[in-house]
Amino acid sequence: MTHVTVCGHFGEWIQGRLGPSGPVALITLACSAMRVTAPSEDALPFTADQLKRFAADLELDSVTGATRNFALGIGAGGSTATLVAAARAAGYDGTPERLAKSCIAIEGATDPLMFDAPDQHLWASRSGKVIRPMPAPPRAAILGGLWGAPQSTDARDDAFDDVTDLAEAWADATTARDLPRVAALASESARRCTARRGPPDPMADLAHDLGALGMVRAHTGSARGLIFAPGTIPPHGPAALQEAGLKTVLSFETGRA
Repeated sequence: MTHVTVCGHFGEWIQGRLGPSGPVALITLACSAMRVTAPSEDALPFTADQLKRFAADLELDSVTGATRNFALGIGAGGSTATLVAAARAAGYDGTPERLAKSCIAIEGATDPLMFDAPDQHLWASRSGKVIRPMPAPPRAAILGGLWGAPQSTDARDDAFDDVTDLAEAWADATTARDLPRVAALASESARRCTARRGPPDPMADLAHDLGALGMVRAHTGSARGLIFAPGTIPPHGPAALQEAGLKTVLSFETGRA
């Protein structure tokens, strides 16, 4: 067995449909604070039949258990990261594209966490394919927490707004390393999602009060965050999120310089 760690994510910079009836697409927000380690004696959150099919699809004898440091359903990619960690610990060393296909067969919807740079793809989450490469997001600090109940992804759920305009603008903003513009695009994606899907949250008010550049959210799940330039999260920021009702408050950096 190989000991591996796979990082999850913290919601998405952008998520929605490409066109009114197009595929669900996203740009994930990489998060090294969310981790899955394998092998482990912890049971995997899948049936024995699912795990047998997953192992066979990857030409593995079996897959090992894995341990998460976060709960499922918060919008951190726990299901995908668990499968990726279990496969790699069992010896899988093939392409991320093949691993994504096998994850889709089990999950129905998957995150791009099998790639070395998951936030550098416009990703079709229901088919497990890269729609187009994207520049890395500029370096940012995220202050976030959990709001509301966990919510698992339903692969049949495509009730998202059209974000074609945001995806197109994202390529320009990231190429220019324009963090304020990136934050504005993420904020608009979060705003559209909350308006359509709920639940209401205090993130816009917190962003204003704390001087954040913008906000992010798990478009399915309870993760919510504020975007800052590195080193500019105010000292009273974590307490402000806790006072507003967010749980499991954390901060981390993401993106590339």
